[in-house]
Amino acid sequence: MTSTYRWRTVDIVVTAIIAVACGVLFWAWNQLWFGPFSAAFAGFPPAGALITGVWFLPAVLAPLIVRKPGAALYAEVVAASISALMGSGWGMTVLYYGLAQGAAGEVGFALFGYKKWGPTQALIAGGLIGATATLLDITTYTPGEWSTSWQLIYLGLQVASGAIIAGLGSFGLTRALSGTGVLDPFPSGRARELV
Repeated sequence: MTSTYRWRTVDIVVTAIIAVACGVLFWAWNQLWFGPFSAAFAGFPPAGALITGVWFLPAVLAPLIVRKPGAALYAEVVAASISALMGSGWGMTVLYYGLAQGAAGEVGFALFGYKKWGPTQALIAGGLIGATATLLDITTYTPGEWSTSWQLIYLGLQVASGAIIAGLGSFGLTRALSGTGVLDPFPSGRARELV
């Protein structure tokens, strides 16, 4: 009997594809962040957290699809590496973020023993990633710059962004892909509802 936690070649390849695609997305999102988004949130910088959930996508999407321990960490670190190699405005610090955000995503699914893969788990994983990113942001980029109330607002918005964009967004994308049959080699594809 094979373990459901054992990685198959298809799991490794698909997680890598998700990670690379998200790494390219990160690069594009970075361009927007340092351009129009920066201007849009100049009056109240903590509001920028509303759109940060995009950077958390691989740490929720990959585990939902391949359903293996380690998928969140693997996908987020590879995506961060691709972003760094393409020229991230934050330089190599994105690797620390990838590691921390991937680990937070793992915790979200590990809380349920890697046995449940629904919207609740996706929301929790995304929210935990948002909380982790907030801790890094406040200690790395804005230490002493923001009041406690701004930091708390930022935390709330980033947790919500992680839960909604990365959590529910990844869950919705997984369901949509499952409906096409493209995920049939995975438990996430075989679990789709018949219409």
